[in-house]
Amino acid sequence: MTVGLVIVSHSVRLAEGVAELAGQMAPGVAIRAAGGMEDGSLGTDFDRVLTALERADSGDGAVLLYDLGSARMIADLVVEAHANPLHAVVVDAPVVEGAVAAAVAAQGGGDLAAVARAAGERTPEFGEQAPPAAGESVELVLRNEVGLHARPAALLVRTIASLKADVTVCHNGQQADARSVLALMGLSARGGDTIKVVADGPDAAEALRRISKLVEIEFEE
Repeated sequence: MTVGLVIVSHSVRLAEGVAELAGQMAPGVAIRAAGGMEDGSLGTDFDRVLTALERADSGDGAVLLYDLGSARMIADLVVEAHANPLHAVVVDAPVVEGAVAAAVAAQGGGDLAAVARAAGERTPEFGEQAPPAAGESVELVLRNEVGLHARPAALLVRTIASLKADVTVCHNGQQADARSVLALMGLSARGGDTIKVVADGPDAAEALRRISKLVEIEFEE
């Protein structure tokens, strides 16, 4: 089982679109869209959100993300009405970025708290940063045309999720935690760019091997 996600929106299309996008990043996660009113008009319906939550929570809980303030109110009420309120949490985060980050964290086996934290991450503002901790490293040229965009970044995160290693990806003087989809996307590393991957910990060598393999096969694109 994994932590599920519920996308709460005033729009049926918006909720379904975000759920579809996040699902592409994490095919093993239950992601339910709860958008619009019963008749398809704009709005947020309590019963639709509650049903979505019940379907998303397979036992490990679910994270709810929302688009506008009144949707947050409905989401909060639904959590209170849930059979186990401690199995659900509403996260204040950009709905698209938050859903993608949360889905990848859930796919990697994160618990409810970890998935909620991932959803609430913001893309870092890169400036002068300390160099990454010392460790094994490798420089790689990205072969896929669009580089570390959403799907490749998500695949990279999932690939090293089970390893005991601290992994940092560096590009153009910036660095990102390799376990954060949003941070990796924030590097703006494109096809043909060179990245440096630094890993430290018991599984450092395996982390570098897996990431090198992903680059070699162009992230399966």
